[in-house]
Amino acid sequence: MPAKSKTRPAPKASPAQEKLSAVRARMAHHGLDVYYVPSVDEHINEYLPVENQRRQFLTGFSGSAGDALIACQEAWVFADSRYYEQADYEVDRALFRVSKIGMEGHPNVAQAVLEMARKYPNKSYVFGFDPFTMTVQQYRQFEQTFRLTNVQLKPVTENLIDTVWVDDRPEPVNAAVYVVPVKYTGLSAKQKLAQVRKAMAAKKIDVLPITKLDQIAWLFNLRGNDIAYNPLFIAYAVITPNEAFLLTETSRFPAAICKNLKTLLQFKPYGEYAATLRTRLGSGQRILIDTKHTTMGTLNTARSCKATVVEVDHPVELLKAIKNKTEIHWMQQAHLKSGRAKTRALYWLEKQIKAKKTVTEKSFADQLEQFYKEEPDYVGLSFNTISGAGANSSIVHYGTPSGSKKLAAGQLFLVDSGVQYMGGTTDDTRTMIVGKPTALHKQRYTTVLKAHIACAAQVFPKGTDGIRLDAITRSALWNLGLDYGHGTGHGVGAFLNVHEGPNGIHRQAKTPLMPGMVTSIEPGYYEPGWGGIRLENLYVCIEKQKGWFGFETLTYIPFDKNLINFSILTTAEKTWLKKYHAAVLRKISKTLSKPEQAWLKRYCAL
Repeated sequence: MPAKSKTRPAPKASPAQEKLSAVRARMAHHGLDVYYVPSVDEHINEYLPVENQRRQFLTGFSGSAGDALIACQEAWVFADSRYYEQADYEVDRALFRVSKIGMEGHPNVAQAVLEMARKYPNKSYVFGFDPFTMTVQQYRQFEQTFRLTNVQLKPVTENLIDTVWVDDRPEPVNAAVYVVPVKYTGLSAKQKLAQVRKAMAAKKIDVLPITKLDQIAWLFNLRGNDIAYNPLFIAYAVITPNEAFLLTETSRFPAAICKNLKTLLQFKPYGEYAATLRTRLGSGQRILIDTKHTTMGTLNTARSCKATVVEVDHPVELLKAIKNKTEIHWMQQAHLKSGRAKTRALYWLEKQIKAKKTVTEKSFADQLEQFYKEEPDYVGLSFNTISGAGANSSIVHYGTPSGSKKLAAGQLFLVDSGVQYMGGTTDDTRTMIVGKPTALHKQRYTTVLKAHIACAAQVFPKGTDGIRLDAITRSALWNLGLDYGHGTGHGVGAFLNVHEGPNGIHRQAKTPLMPGMVTSIEPGYYEPGWGGIRLENLYVCIEKQKGWFGFETLTYIPFDKNLINFSILTTAEKTWLKKYHAAVLRKISKTLSKPEQAWLKRYCAL
């Protein structure tokens, strides 16, 4: 008689599977076929407070950009070229499909939704989302894409991830808020409010909502520590011609700050944002909506009050981007400090290698941070240091330096780092060679350097946008059939976010560059398994002559001459490089030690 078979217990679901199952249960409750989990939060932040890292909680993917989709039977994570490799090793591929945006055969969010919706041609396919985490612009892009399909967009008032993320969700930081003196900002909060109200009057605006945290921090000359690397605090603001409201947790404001601010604004609880809008809006009242920076939740609130929606660019965004003379001065000072610290780190690295001491990705990052801290007015890093050796240097945003990954001879070493000093924010990247480079190392590096110089040296007419400068920068790489997946440059705040708009140098950068705007220039080349190269400086846009603009250097750190093939540089490029290294020596060396000065002089000699 055959033995009776034993029934095996079903395998226990993993924590990730349990999260997905719980989200799908809430989807069913709301009648959703798919639910959208963006990387951003209610304030459209790139870097998120720990309690709002919803996509990372659900998927494990920690990149600063990239969304997720949850369907009844499938789940997706979407990553751009900066995070192709990172997504592969962070995401559980048994639970999520990783779509690498821009790669052939890999759909974007809308294409993936359509792919799933086609399986159900005889029913509406309901796409759910939190309206307070989706901009008006993004909503309309989805709306246009799905217009003639069976996909139905459905806002859901509760965030479904929040309903699942309960027991172990971190509490808001609610760190102390502090004032940045006018010594560093150049304008008082009262003066900035007057500028904003003048812009509102020009468009006949009655109510101006502000949801972006860097706009709020800039406007009121306030900073906080609610988000790692960004000196921001969680808040909303609402401005009218005669009133200003700051909606935040007021307990972290010192009494003296509250007393001074009460002449300019009224404090309200953070949770009363929508209610505050409603009390200031009525039929015919004009509310400014910037479709790029305002959420559908805000727009829907305005519509519910029958307010008149005026869609124009947010005035704070441009005012913040065009730095005044005081802000530029402190940006320059911050870059001299960070350039000195990074130069010291390069000298330290060479000494360790010559002494045959072990250096790891993490030990270098730690030593660099220590040098940053030794400079006056240090506040913190402006992002997690990217310290990638060998093959890791090709991971564009490799933000987890390893204590076991040693720097080895014949390999590239890429270090992208930045710091917050009182008054200024920095961001720069240098790629070095450990030991002797190959001919290919030098050819690729020099080509990236040529691209950098092409943009940095370019003079352009008033009205030129970042799209055109992006193409100019890439020319040297394109001529060799090479390219890089990220943008050439991004705006940088003055003691604010390391990434800010509206200016940039990339394929979607339609805002013209204007004097006072700060931008990075950071072309690169990346080859998985081989390594990566990126060369990044920050520059401020200046007027060269009437109607013609160009760039003035903020970053002073030498390039690795061991990686330069001088035979493929033009005379103009060599002249630019010699002048740049001479400026590094002039601005940095006098505050270094004697051995560091001697080393820098040799390192800069071309």
